[in-house]
Amino acid sequence: TSAAAAASLRVSASADAPDLSPRTAPYDGDVDVDGDVKKYDAVVCGGGPAGLLTAIMLARKGDPYGKIAVYDRLPPPPSPDDDDAWSDAARFYLIGLGHRGQRALRRFGVWDEVEAASAPVVGRRDWSPDGPKEGVERLAADKPTVTQVLPRDKLVGVLRRHVMEKYSDRVELHYEKEVNPLGFGDGAEYSVALSVSDCVVAGPTADDGAMTPEAQCDVDGAEVVRASLLIGSDGAARTVANEMERVDRERRSRRGALGRLFGSRPFGVTRFEDDNKRVYKTIPVQLPSDWRFDLNYSARSRGSRITFEALPSNDRGTYCALLLMKVDDDMAKPDCDPRDLRAYFDEEFPQFSPLIPDEEIARTAKKRSSDLPAFRFAGPRLCEGGRTALLGDCIHTVKPYYGLGANTALEDVELLSDAIDAAAQGGQTKSAVELFSDGRARDAASLVQISRSMDRPGKVGTMMFVLPLILDSIFHKAMPKLFAPNMFAMFQKEDVTFRQIQLRKRADRLGQALVIGTALTGAAAMTMKAVTMLARAAGVSTGKMSGVVAAAVALVAFARQKASAKTA
Repeated sequence: TSAAAAASLRVSASADAPDLSPRTAPYDGDVDVDGDVKKYDAVVCGGGPAGLLTAIMLARKGDPYGKIAVYDRLPPPPSPDDDDAWSDAARFYLIGLGHRGQRALRRFGVWDEVEAASAPVVGRRDWSPDGPKEGVERLAADKPTVTQVLPRDKLVGVLRRHVMEKYSDRVELHYEKEVNPLGFGDGAEYSVALSVSDCVVAGPTADDGAMTPEAQCDVDGAEVVRASLLIGSDGAARTVANEMERVDRERRSRRGALGRLFGSRPFGVTRFEDDNKRVYKTIPVQLPSDWRFDLNYSARSRGSRITFEALPSNDRGTYCALLLMKVDDDMAKPDCDPRDLRAYFDEEFPQFSPLIPDEEIARTAKKRSSDLPAFRFAGPRLCEGGRTALLGDCIHTVKPYYGLGANTALEDVELLSDAIDAAAQGGQTKSAVELFSDGRARDAASLVQISRSMDRPGKVGTMMFVLPLILDSIFHKAMPKLFAPNMFAMFQKEDVTFRQIQLRKRADRLGQALVIGTALTGAAAMTMKAVTMLARAAGVSTGKMSGVVAAAVALVAFARQKASAKTA
């Protein structure tokens, strides 16, 4: 059954493209073997967007990265040219590439291919329960970069094809393989030791609602591989990060109390409790020809029970929609009644219900919901032993609401490239991975902390997200040279780090508090002065006049409330 599931996800390339279907892609170069141990200049653990872009980046540098291996636990993705494979829009998770991701892809020579496989999104149309029937359209006219949307796996397919066509003499691709570090080495060449074992996909698959198939791996039949550089980019699996955490814990246990107290902070993964948990189901939508194909369509149901978010999976009006809901919602359960789901669409999303055939409603009702990732980050360092570094989702995991996860992972590759170049220039006392860690670790933490503050529920969410947005809008409009724009606008600024955004927003909050506090203090002083003058004119005490004024204010407020109730 596992082998059949793995085979079902393999799709052969088109006739005029390289064969991209084998589990282990062919490697045209030589591999040094010391006994039964293969040696590579670099091993990338994880064949997702960040992992493959890392391989491309290293291959472009040439020596000393002449032999590179990429390992991934899952089978290879379908060819990006196979329209049949991508016709099932609800099967693949969509990502939006903004300025961070586009800049990284452009820098390493793959943006033109990615853009050709993407669909542009220039704005959004939103429906709210009490809003206009036609919704509200907002075009991002002042946005410097047009977001390009495509399935995550199609992005992986484009990058994989690029590797095969351009760097098959340098890069070896292995699929259905799991990497586990055996040792991070002493800093010498080929001192990082790795165990590589075979894996097969084990259900459920995407057709059952799971966007990422699971894999089972045979660790008993593993082979040993050595590398001079190890990059951990395997997302939620975190095999490299987990081993770094174990090694650091063991190392600290051997220290004395003073060594643990005054030594470096322990490496670990900070995991936040998800107090605003949501799950989702996907459903395909084919837009009619008179709708725009370059918008993000969004609708909220009454009581915010379910949110409908749709992005284009191609430029022909085929959309994939997410139905975001609470874990305990009846619609989140597998095998819910399709008649109930259809009735809900008719009532809450009447603009979309006619666009979804009954078989898709039934399919969505049947499948189980998928979880959104929880917020977490690794730190305070992102390296181990001078020859191992972490990047991508395994160092900064966020929910995909604001398009930050995939884009930031691709930006990580840029920063790692800069660190490698800086270390190669000489004059550095630190290795490339240490320079990368110094430049990215705090930023990774800031990204996750900012993103989580924008996802808090109830009153906490109002205080940490809604109220700051309102204050930023007011203060930036009134004093643009003193106060920065809101968080969303800051995300669009190029060459601004998440740490800089975090510090700027903290400064803005302090400035806003000072302005508001000063204004309230001044208003209170003026009020007291007016009360004192009235008390003298009436020949009564200030305390008694204060009571009279307070009673008058309360009476006016009560009268206005009664008048509003009658009008309603």
